Amino acid sequence: MNFLKSDREYLGFQQKEIFEKIAVNKGTFIRWESGKSIPSDKLALLADIGFDVQYIVTGIRSNNLEKIANQPTTPHFDFEGKLSTIVKVLEEVLSDLDLSLNSKAKGEVVETLLMQAMLKHAIPTKEDIYPILKLVA
Repeated sequence: MNFLKSDREYLGFQQKEIFEKIAVNKGTFIRWESGKSIPSDKLALLADIGFDVQYIVTGIRSNNLEKIANQPTTPHFDFEGKLSTIVKVLEEVLSDLDLSLNSKAKGEVVETLLMQAMLKHAIPTKEDIYPILKLVA
């Protein structure tokens, strides 16, 4: 199931409304809705207009985590906040190292860092990013 399309429909948006708001062409957006990776900077823009980025990436709605886990309420994982911070730290590391990654590689790094953040309940540091970059650069 494609969670981007599902969330777009859930929010009542047409494709054109979204791809114009986030400044991508129609073909790119259609590829994303068919399952291609979405770059982290575009995920952040989708979050800004109301998309549940956690749902798009994992298929789990952020407001339903308690019900799905069937556990008592725990502090909410601030997905969008962590995503923005991770993207910022990654960009700093890439700049420090004078490296450039294509959108796909950058998306894979961000996805890995988000998973680490979810597991460790902490935002990855620059030191956490270096080993991952060795794998994709």
